[in-house]
Amino acid sequence: MKRIVILGAGESGAGAAILAQKQGFDVFVSDFSEIKPEYKIMLNNHTIRWEEKRHTEELILNADEVIKSPGIPDKAPIIQKLKGKNIPVISEIEFAGRYTDAKMICITGSNGKTTTTMLTYHILKNAGLNVGLAGNVGQSLALQVATQSYDYYVVELSSFQLDGMHEFKADIAVLLNITPDHLDRYDYKFQNYIDSKFRITQNQTEKDAFIYWENDPVIEAELAKRNINSTLYPFAIQRGEKTKAFVEKEELIIQILKSLFTMPTSELALKGIHNTYNSMAAGLTASILDVKKENIRASLSDFKGVEHRLEYVATIRNVKFINDSKATNVNSCWYALNSMETPVVLILGGLDKGNDYAEIEELVHNKVRALIFLGKDNTPLHAFFDKKGKHIVDAQSMEDAVKAAYELALDGDTVLLAPACASFDLFENYEDRGKQFKKNVREL
Repeated sequence: MKRIVILGAGESGAGAAILAQKQGFDVFVSDFSEIKPEYKIMLNNHTIRWEEKRHTEELILNADEVIKSPGIPDKAPIIQKLKGKNIPVISEIEFAGRYTDAKMICITGSNGKTTTTMLTYHILKNAGLNVGLAGNVGQSLALQVATQSYDYYVVELSSFQLDGMHEFKADIAVLLNITPDHLDRYDYKFQNYIDSKFRITQNQTEKDAFIYWENDPVIEAELAKRNINSTLYPFAIQRGEKTKAFVEKEELIIQILKSLFTMPTSELALKGIHNTYNSMAAGLTASILDVKKENIRASLSDFKGVEHRLEYVATIRNVKFINDSKATNVNSCWYALNSMETPVVLILGGLDKGNDYAEIEELVHNKVRALIFLGKDNTPLHAFFDKKGKHIVDAQSMEDAVKAAYELALDGDTVLLAPACASFDLFENYEDRGKQFKKNVREL
């Protein structure tokens, strides 16, 4: 019996374990941290053996194949030992893909991927397709493959998930944009991260679709160097000779061989230029799948948005509070600031991933009244912003940050949480950070 070892017992690991057991493998799960109670229950209910707070090498290094959580870096000692023994290490998505014939719609990008994934799923589900939501959002793909029978999956993929994918193929691949992120995991080489994102096109044939932002300079440069086999569906605000989705006279237009779709941009549920791109990518996907135009139109106009992504919280004494805790990199913060129409008190900070704040310098100069630095170590932020002439306050808790922001905001201002950093220094994750922000705003 082939032995499958799963490293990490979160959503993806527990799901992979259940699928591996269903397929008749000898399964063992090992997590270096503590396993959350709900995943212990899942594993116990399926009588899958597990360990936590350690990696017992004699139970791991005898595997035929290892499925690792996307959160575990390749530099981890146990991964290095596995590679030294030439034991294949794959991702849960790669594993799940072997056991389903469903069509895979895979979405990646440095920014906007969750919104685009949720929006695409919203359109397809409302159109009556038998569709699952997986990857970085929803239940793990492996768990759904083990327990459901969907015809389509909309899968949000991070670069870490793509790194562990080899034979897997996207029927429709969406690449929204590429800006520097997670460079600490890529030896601080931007090209390594770019290569990771482009893995979304691997194994595609001319029968498959590749949807991408035509004006992204990084994507443009890469396409010139690469031989992409799939059919290309570029989108942009301004139409070029090959553009399949664009804006003309305040109409969103999607033009592919089979159909012409138009819709006033004023009717799009998601506002802001970056959200127009997200709507184009989702609309192109639906058009390629022959979803009826009226269904696409209805779903693009009634979508509710994603929690922690430019989420309106409250207006208190004419000061508006916006939660963009999902802005975990500088480019996300740029998008958030760019969509603001009032003066801003900006809450920045957290775990710095080697950030270059020059990208937001001009927007901070033009739009930001004051800066709140919320992190255990705000040195990189001070090094960049101290001489920029802005009022700066340091905060060590969300309560202090919200109070300070409220005191600094003037009538008609917006307090924006768009940290540009990871959250793990003071919070469990970006969701925890966003929830604490909302709670403290509501207690003002």
